Amino acid sequence: MSTLPPRAGRRCHNALNPVHSTVYFSPDLGKEMGALGIADADAAYFAARSAALGAVGAGTVSATFYNFNHELVARHLPAVWSVASPQAVLDARLRAADTTLRRLLGEETIASAGLAEAAQLALRATEGCTRHARPLYAAHADLPVPQEPHLAYWHAATLLREHRGDAHLAALLAAGLDPVEAMVSHTATGKGMAPRWILATRGWRRADWEAAAERLRVRGLLDAEGELTEAGVALRAGLEEATDEMDAAPYEHLGAEGVERLTELGRGYLFAAASAGAFPADLTGKG
Repeated sequence: MSTLPPRAGRRCHNALNPVHSTVYFSPDLGKEMGALGIADADAAYFAARSAALGAVGAGTVSATFYNFNHELVARHLPAVWSVASPQAVLDARLRAADTTLRRLLGEETIASAGLAEAAQLALRATEGCTRHARPLYAAHADLPVPQEPHLAYWHAATLLREHRGDAHLAALLAAGLDPVEAMVSHTATGKGMAPRWILATRGWRRADWEAAAERLRVRGLLDAEGELTEAGVALRAGLEEATDEMDAAPYEHLGAEGVERLTELGRGYLFAAASAGAFPADLTGKG
């Protein structure tokens, strides 16, 4: 039985996860990867996020990333590893995280006691994570923890993000949602990535999107206007609840007081990062 308030772990995740994601929207990652000889933005993303797994091929990345078109992944993997090794990519990603966080949060915050406390709390939460059936989390859990607090915080946010992400993929499979159906239904909640961003970055075509929407309509999850039906709303809510259950361990380990404090600190850093332009203004939405 949980010792935490309802959805406390999810709220904490929602405060920390975007901090992990800042590096993938940052020009600093492009500069670091370009210096390695990886100039293509898609190749840079696939390499940076999968490098902890080693010099893997397209099959592994398509499986663990879930919502990318395999054809897009296969254009870049495993070829990218002939340009730069996974370790070189991991080093470049960490340098990009350092530069990005310093720019977004400012040196005063980087050196603050609050950020050091947030790093300690987030790392303590990761002690409750488990490796089994969580490939992206498990690979990142084998990486060393950076010494500097802001990078330790980013590292812990990465672990917690991939831990929940691996669980969420299991929930999507159980719900019978394929990669495009998962994105269409998430976007229909108003909280997912906007369709034009998905189509520009995930390798799918408009026809793939429309076909997935039609499959959801046939299942009674989406109406004629592209809005979630009552059954669709229930399905998406159930997905998050199932993910919460599979992702409860790190937050139960941290405890209610620690989760509340980490969420408070994390929301402050997220607000600062977002205010500094960490994310595109039109990233989410139904349009």
